[in-house]
Order: sequence, then structure tokens, then C-alpha cells
Amino acid sequence: MQSNKSLIALVGATVLSLGAAGAVFAYPGEHLAKDAKVTMAQARTQALREAPGTIKSAELEKEGGGSGLRYSFDIQTRHGLREVGIDAVTGKVLENSHESAQAEAAEARSEHEMEGDQAEHEHAHHGGADHEQEGEDD
Repeated sequence: MQSNKSLIALVGATVLSLGAAGAVFAYPGEHLAKDAKVTMAQARTQALREAPGTIKSAELEKEGGGSGLRYSFDIQTRHGLREVGIDAVTGKVLENSHESAQAEAAEARSEHEMEGDQAEHEHAHHGGADHEQEGEDD
């Protein structure tokens, strides 16, 4: 009986921790939201007014134009894929353009490469720190 209670407690704790971890990464760039005056929900509503359809991806990013902080949405419309950018400080529409499948694929590759480069840099930096510590123990 005690083991069932322990198992239930463990499962509950795991679910709670996974839920908390999921909330941390609700959307790419969420860590920048502290600098935004417009919420993701408000920006979504504005983007869908500009390009009615289905949002395929959404992120908050630092990018040139406007305040430098924008929500970027890829929206599938009846007429194709559109990219809509909403300034995260003013709420103004910064971009509403057709995005070809090729442009979307190139953007995804570029973002993936940047994430890979960052991970490699962090690994190399962390690995170097470990190596230095090993040398100090000798």
C-alpha cells in the first residue's frame, strides 16, 4: 500500500515538473516578453485580423524595424503562407507579406543552424571549463 502512495506521489511530481517546464517554453522567445508591452494573445489577434487563417508558428524575437522587438507569425491563409510581424511594444503591424515555401524552409534552416552553433559554443565552453578543472586537480 505504501509503495502505491509513493508511486502516485512520484508520478504527480513528475507531471507537475513537466508542466512547469512546458510553461517555461510556451513559445520561442517568451523570455523576451518582459520587455513587451503587447501580449502574445493581443499580437495573435492583431495578426489574424491582418491575415485571417491558421497560425502555423509564432515567436517573439529581436529584429530590426520598429522597437526592435516583434512577434512574428506564419499564417496559412486561403491564398498561401503569410508572415505577419507585430511590434511587441507599440502593437503596430511591421510586416504582412507572402512567404514562399522556399523562404520558410530557408528561414527554418537558418534558425536551426543558429541554435546548433549556440549549442556547440556552449558545449565547447563548458567542455573547456571541465578540462581546466581536471588540470587543476593534478
